[in-house]
Amino acid sequence: MNMIVIIGALELGGIFAIMSLGLYLSYKILNLPDLTVDGSFTLGCAVSAVLTLSGHPYLALCAAFIAGMLAGLVTGLLTTKLKIASLLAGILTMTGLYSINLKIMNDSPNLSLFGSTTIFTPLTNFEPYSQFLLIIMFVAVIFGVLYYFLKTQLGLALRACGDNEDMVKASSINADLMKILGLSLSNGLVALSGSIYAQHQSFADSQSGTGMMVIGLASIIIGMAFIKKDQIHYQLLAVTIGAFIYRGILTLALQMGIPSTDLKLLSALLVVLALILTKLKIRRKKVC
Repeated sequence: MNMIVIIGALELGGIFAIMSLGLYLSYKILNLPDLTVDGSFTLGCAVSAVLTLSGHPYLALCAAFIAGMLAGLVTGLLTTKLKIASLLAGILTMTGLYSINLKIMNDSPNLSLFGSTTIFTPLTNFEPYSQFLLIIMFVAVIFGVLYYFLKTQLGLALRACGDNEDMVKASSINADLMKILGLSLSNGLVALSGSIYAQHQSFADSQSGTGMMVIGLASIIIGMAFIKKDQIHYQLLAVTIGAFIYRGILTLALQMGIPSTDLKLLSALLVVLALILTKLKIRRKKVC
């Protein structure tokens, strides 16, 4: 495995880390299974591609984040106001986003960004590490912002909503508003990840988000299998490291000759294996 392959794996690991940090908000903080992720990742790709082709690669990041938040807002409203189960609400939003994403891309299944100016273009003189350093900078900033946010009064209320919703309601905190906020921020980060991914890969595809929910879950579960501490900074670190480990495993699998068409199956198997190992460790602790 040469250095270029390793750096490429680290770059994708960083992009998936941003997505996984977003999924962490809904999956771990709010305890809500949100399947909007597959659609909002593609939404970020689509918005980013269109604006990048128009010559606004940096604006594309902001627009993708806002678009993702709107997608999360829809899921949140379906869950809280219409009392639709979060799993079904996410599926409904994800299904609707498929058509919306195609409309954003002018009914084209994919858009090429080759030759367009992206956020990575000014750094071409610093290859091969420039893209990796920029992505790591994004990861570090988002990590820091999330850590600070989850320590604020609003962030603590969000965490409390996931831990004990009845207690939150008894404390006169609007639990529905917390869910909407959490789902919006979650999908905003997922769409931001999709935006960076589209500019990194120089294309956007209507199927780009397929399986992203599994990738995010794999990153969270793998990371927390290595770092088991409950403090918020350790959990955020676990999710981030998990994304890099996950991508490293897939890259190693490709180098061993496993076809790229089998990667989705491998991702699902990794999640199952990580869950089994977690269950076994819990049982051992109970026995001891």
